[in-house]
Amino acid sequence: MGTVIPLKKEINNSYFELKNLVGDKLNDVSQIIKYKLKSEINLIHKMTNHHLNSGGKRIRPLLTLAAAKLCGYKDGKRDVNLAACIELIHSATLLHDDVIDKSDLRRGIKTTNSIWGNQSSILMGDYLFSRCFELMVEDDSSEVLKLLSSTSSIIAQGEVLQLENKGEIDMLEETYFNIINMKTAALFSAATRVGACIANKNKKEKDALESYGKNLGLAFQIADDALDYYSTQKVLGKEIGKDFFEGKTTMPMVVIFQRGNSEERNFLKEIFKKEKRNEDDFSETLTLINKYKAVHESLKRAEYFVNVSHGALEVFENSNEKKILQNLTDFSLNRSF
Repeated sequence: MGTVIPLKKEINNSYFELKNLVGDKLNDVSQIIKYKLKSEINLIHKMTNHHLNSGGKRIRPLLTLAAAKLCGYKDGKRDVNLAACIELIHSATLLHDDVIDKSDLRRGIKTTNSIWGNQSSILMGDYLFSRCFELMVEDDSSEVLKLLSSTSSIIAQGEVLQLENKGEIDMLEETYFNIINMKTAALFSAATRVGACIANKNKKEKDALESYGKNLGLAFQIADDALDYYSTQKVLGKEIGKDFFEGKTTMPMVVIFQRGNSEERNFLKEIFKKEKRNEDDFSETLTLINKYKAVHESLKRAEYFVNVSHGALEVFENSNEKKILQNLTDFSLNRSF
């Protein structure tokens, strides 16, 4: 299905190196989340247990912990508490996403909305948001509160922008980047900047970690969108072609619409007008994906953000933390999960 940048073992290992770097604190993050989500209401108990047991890479809280360590943060538990806050924001958005997208699977496991319904899932997402705001207030930093609350607002606006452009196959590339910048990169950049904030680093170092996170998030999302057209459900943990069937215009679709002839563009417009697309539509679209090497072209665009993200950390002295975080930029592009 077109040329794909090969997965390198050492790159894939960078994620596990990151986990090993702060893995002990990640366990503390999990414990805080469990404590915060406790409730005497039986349905909340069931839904939180299901959500917490659904796995996930926990890349965002890992980034907060690693960024704090890079910046020399040692005293206290602010890094752990705010990493938990970051993960709760992410989890809340996933619950809402699954309702909007009518998703049945996430990470290969049934979604909460497919089990308990949309109303319960929306309220559960709201519950998670309320708990993460408690953590923000408990941190007692106006800087952190402003950063994370504004990030939550940006993510919500990104969701609305994506919904507004759903089914728009002729979406501008600029609009696509605005969506993923708000929906994905904003939380990545907040996750890493927080690490510098709690370590009281200067503006240059805070901005550097924000740039690192933002560009890592952009590369991560573009790669995720590309994976949707060549991975397998077993590897990726979601239904293949999910974005296509939901009518989402992602980078591979932007590429083939840009490069297609008038007949191909009309075909794409017609199928994206449909309320539902079928397997034949998907098969014909994959032919265009292959013809215009859309997966490869998408990953080439992501490579730019990988390079920017890697370079952003040059303001820091060489260290094991810096090396692992820089290696992670390649993982975002070449990952298989």
